[in-house]
Amino acid sequence: MPPRPSPRLPPLPDDQWDDRTRQALSSLLPRRLRNERGAGPAVGALARHPDLAELFLPFSTFMLFKSSLPPRIREQATLRVARRRDCAYEWAHHVKLGREAGLSDAEIEAAAEGKAADPVESLVLTAVDELEDHSTLSDATWDALAEHFDERQRMDLVFTVGTYALLAMVFNAFGVPGAPEGDARDN
Repeated sequence: MPPRPSPRLPPLPDDQWDDRTRQALSSLLPRRLRNERGAGPAVGALARHPDLAELFLPFSTFMLFKSSLPPRIREQATLRVARRRDCAYEWAHHVKLGREAGLSDAEIEAAAEGKAADPVESLVLTAVDELEDHSTLSDATWDALAEHFDERQRMDLVFTVGTYALLAMVFNAFGVPGAPEGDARDN
C-alpha cells in the first residue's frame, strides 16, 4: 500500500485547541506539549475527539509505561505488531523505545520478522503471531508462557498486542505519517 501524501486527520490546529481538549490530553502530555506541535501527529489527531482521547490515552499510557512486562519483551511484541500491521508511525516510535529497552538493531529487525535468539523472546513473538492470526493463543503457547510469565504478565502481553494492533489500525486509517527517528515521541 503506497504511503499517503497527507494525513486524513491532521493534528488539530492550535487555534482550535480549547480547555476541554487540553484536559483530555493531560494524562499523556505535560502542559507545555498540549498544543499541535508538542502533541505530534498521532495525539494531535486524537485531539479532534477529546471524549475518546480522555478515555483511551490513560489506558494506552498504562500499557506503555506501567505494564508488568519487562520493557524489552513489550517492545519486541510491539515491533512485531507494527511490522505485521505495516504501521510506519508505530514502527518509528518503537524502534527508539526498543533501543532504550536494550534491543540492538539486529534484534529489532529479528523481532519484526518474528524471530529472536532467546527462546523466551521467541515464544513471545510466536504468541504475537497467534494473537494476530487467530485472536487467541493455543493451549501449548499459553502453557509455555506460564513457565516464564505470571498471570498479570500474560494478561499484559495479550493487552499489549491488542492495544498496538488497535493503534496501528488507527494510525494507518487516519494517515498518521511515520516520524523521523530523531523526532520520535513515546506513543
